Amino acid sequence: MCAKINFQHKETARIKRYLFFFALVMLSIENTLVSLDVIEEQFVCDLRACKGACCVQGDYGAPLTEEELPILEKIYEAVKPYLTPEGAFTIEKEGKHVYIEEEEKYATPLRHDGACAYTIFENGTAFCGIERAWKDGKIDFQKPISCHLYPIRITQHKHYEAVNYERWSICKAACKNGKQLKVPVYRFLKDAIIRKYGEHYYRALEDYAQFANNK
Repeated sequence: MCAKINFQHKETARIKRYLFFFALVMLSIENTLVSLDVIEEQFVCDLRACKGACCVQGDYGAPLTEEELPILEKIYEAVKPYLTPEGAFTIEKEGKHVYIEEEEKYATPLRHDGACAYTIFENGTAFCGIERAWKDGKIDFQKPISCHLYPIRITQHKHYEAVNYERWSICKAACKNGKQLKVPVYRFLKDAIIRKYGEHYYRALEDYAQFANNK
């Protein structure tokens, strides 16, 4: 039996308004809900200005998926020569990854100064030691997907993943750079998005962006 919906009813009218608002701020692709900020905002990292601050600042290390935990265990010996002594000491004391109980997620460990333990420094700028090893062909894992996707943050829910653009004051130069170059967030992160979700997913973002721009 099917009941008709009467949108004159206050409660259903409220739901209708909510769904309309939801459609204006989110895009549904497969099992994800994507904030339109990912398409509409502009962003290009400017390491000359920020010095890799996202590797150094923050309350926790880089978020990790459960699939990445055994990978970090496997690649550590190949990555270790690239790390700072303090970074290697932290990892060997705390582990290749740690569990953050209040966040209910895994993350990379932090050095005593707050930097990710996998961080290396070159001329005062922070870089990822894992990615350095990858670029040198020592490993086939580029870096945690959360780092590759930043400033996109993914939140896992029961039936879907929320794909959001995270605003952080240390990235003001990147926002300015993105506006000058007219590069939207999703395009800046093309390789990372394809790595996470595939070519077809990225094309869906492109198609929506073109549709939105032509409205």
